Amino acid sequence: HIPQGPVCTNLGLKPGQRLTVKGKIAPNAKSFVMNLGKDATLLGLHFNPRFDAHGDVNTIVCNSKKVEEWGAEHRETVFPFQKGGIAEITFGVNQNDVTVHLPGHQFTFPNRLNLSVFDYFDTQGDFTLQSLSWE
Repeated sequence: HIPQGPVCTNLGLKPGQRLTVKGKIAPNAKSFVMNLGKDATLLGLHFNPRFDAHGDVNTIVCNSKKVEEWGAEHRETVFPFQKGGIAEITFGVNQNDVTVHLPGHQFTFPNRLNLSVFDYFDTQGDFTLQSLSWE
């Protein structure tokens, strides 16, 4: 069973805005998830750092989900997270993609669902949300 963190449902993030997420990673973390989208069924970005899960070690797996249909997985091998550490991640919403800012690294993930607003955010797994801010 994956622990479910807080769920936000009316963020109203539009292109040009960014969401910064801060929290603590569990000392025995296997993986954690952050979802950004329109609602729980339309996820523009499923962000899943895996310490050791589903055959991946120290890899960030990103995807999109439309109702029950997952897209193609996108993998990042830069892995700036540590078990028991603090994670700070900023998601910048653009017209055609989302820029993910990590410590010392950034990458973009396409807005495959063409969402004009990101209203939904949640966290799951071995991560405790400490703060959420957007601008």
